[in-house]
Amino acid sequence: MTRGTLWLVFGGAVAAAVVYVAAPVLAARELVAAAEAGDAAGLERRVDFPAFRESLKDELNARLMREMRDSDDRAGRALAMLFGPALVSGVVDAFVTPEAIAVMVREGEPPAPDLDGAAAAPATPEPDAAADDRVRQSYGFRDLNTFTVTLTRQDRPETPVVLLMQRRGLIDWKLAGIDLPETPDETPAAAGQAPPAAS
Repeated sequence: MTRGTLWLVFGGAVAAAVVYVAAPVLAARELVAAAEAGDAAGLERRVDFPAFRESLKDELNARLMREMRDSDDRAGRALAMLFGPALVSGVVDAFVTPEAIAVMVREGEPPAPDLDGAAAAPATPEPDAAADDRVRQSYGFRDLNTFTVTLTRQDRPETPVVLLMQRRGLIDWKLAGIDLPETPDETPAAAGQAPPAAS
């Protein structure tokens, strides 16, 4: 193999690495920009709504089961286990819209569908000049096909919302999942445990 061929191979590998790292970052920034602009069409391009709904259902069902497991109401536990998943499914299907995604990203608030009543997308808040300073976005790879966008509110830094963007094809990435923050009752401090020491 000639030196010129080696340089071509090396250059191609570097270009592929740059594209691999840059593509999810650009997709994440497009998602945030579309949310901040209220661009429903832009959000449609960057969100895999069926996958996101399934992820949110899994998170809410797991939270519901934890709450019922710790409850002393045995009848309530049985009813929740029987009807809870169907209730969560119907509410999430109605709740997750481009408008709800936009508010979640702008405000750094986890989706909060009303499991006790009719589902409704959150009201769009009035424009706030300090909104960009209130929520911080950070990015990182979880694995080769999952890229995280962590939304951290300055007033609640201990409960970030983690959005999961997944690869679709070679260089396309879409929002396809979410890790909900722990509720206050699930944190170590609430359980009577000391929080981990800062490193």
